[in-house]
Amino acid sequence: MLNGKLLVLVVMSIAVFLVGLDMTVLYTALPIITHELQASNSDKMWILNAYPLVMAGLVLGVGTVADRVGHRPVLLAGLVVFGLASIVAAFAPSVPVLIVGRVLLAVGAAMILPASLALLRHLFETDRERAIAIGVWGAMFSGAAAIGPIIGGVLLNHFWWGSVFLMNVPVVLVALVCSVMIIQRTPGNPDRSWDLLSSAQVMVGLVGITYALEELTKPEIIALHAMIAAVIGIVGLTSFVRRQIRSSDPIVDFTLFKNSQFMGGVLTIIVSMIAFIGVQLIMTQQLQLVKGFSPLKAGLCIMPISIAAFCAGPLVGSVLHRIGVIRVLWGSLVLGAIGLVGVAGFAGHSFALQLVSLGVFGFGAASGMTSASSVIMLNTPDEKAGMAASIEAVLYEFSSVLGVVIIGGIATFSYASYLIVPHDVANASIAKDSLDQALILAQSLSAETASQLIAEAKAAFNQAYINVLAASAVLMMLLAGIIAVLFRTKGAAPIPVVD
Repeated sequence: MLNGKLLVLVVMSIAVFLVGLDMTVLYTALPIITHELQASNSDKMWILNAYPLVMAGLVLGVGTVADRVGHRPVLLAGLVVFGLASIVAAFAPSVPVLIVGRVLLAVGAAMILPASLALLRHLFETDRERAIAIGVWGAMFSGAAAIGPIIGGVLLNHFWWGSVFLMNVPVVLVALVCSVMIIQRTPGNPDRSWDLLSSAQVMVGLVGITYALEELTKPEIIALHAMIAAVIGIVGLTSFVRRQIRSSDPIVDFTLFKNSQFMGGVLTIIVSMIAFIGVQLIMTQQLQLVKGFSPLKAGLCIMPISIAAFCAGPLVGSVLHRIGVIRVLWGSLVLGAIGLVGVAGFAGHSFALQLVSLGVFGFGAASGMTSASSVIMLNTPDEKAGMAASIEAVLYEFSSVLGVVIIGGIATFSYASYLIVPHDVANASIAKDSLDQALILAQSLSAETASQLIAEAKAAFNQAYINVLAASAVLMMLLAGIIAVLFRTKGAAPIPVVD
């Protein structure tokens, strides 16, 4: 029986690895895609965000469908869609087609995430087993997100940018065959139903809020656009919440959030993912565009994050019940913040110490996400396992969007503020759009002006990079303090162990 459980865990880990990988595998490919598809800064944001946004909008409804029809068929369907979408994205000839491919990838991922996590929740029977299994699941997800830029760099060193998507296909085939062979079908709950309107409300709300945040971070803000998008987003999310509260069979039971440990896990995932995704995105750009590293070298430089993330999951899962939920949550956030302070402090001085600091950050952030995943699932009744898994998936995906938009926005705003464009450059607004655009613009200038623009642009981006590290560290420390103080009396007890 144990061997059977381990095989299922391996297959679920492979499936969730693909989902996590596609969140960040584009980071090292982004400069090449920007150049070859002539993508603007706004295009880049939507290429990155189409995947997690659509997934966040769909995953809640898909989770309830999985509860209704069974988690195995939903998992299998998700793998098929994910594989086909990978082919579409790999051969995309333009930005719109690439975004469509990313949307289809999100549809498949929205089926895979809640189904895989709920299957583990049902298969492993004791809290200790579940904590370890979910820890492995979380480590594969966060570890894949961490290793994505490295894999992207390796592929780009030998193949064209579409290979970062095409590599999914053989892995999907293996996971699909193994799932059919070893995962037993479990009966669903026919009383559960998919609320299509609620899924649409979530999608509209999240897209609206994301568009508004992106608009607010542009150097030249169009206030009316930001306001309209924000209103649409708020109305969509407010309507969703009201509908769930009134529903006799909601796709999100908001009473779950009254549990302090559950809420602590929710907040930890949000903040850890914002820092985790945002820092990786900006760092890969800084290494390639400022330091001139190849995609492969840039990916290898952030490997300490990947290694630490893979190690953190199983370790934290095995000791969570001994140390206590709240201590692990706020301790992980503090550790992550210390790592970021080290990366910023050693910038320009010791690259080796920067790598060590990256490892500390990766271990802290991944520990926070892994322990939060266990806390959320272990504080949820069995009959709502699919719902909780869907909530968690939404948290991961939308938090990754926030990481790109907020942290990317801080970088964009800082870069535009610090950039001093040479007076003889006619298209200053293009240079301030992004460092990519400044480097492309420099190709059409005289040698002296181009050299000056490139130097100023790289200096501005370096300062933006430091600002991003500082902002992320402050965010993690703030939440650590909130969890340690406000949740101390209500949620400090360790998770009970059932042998």
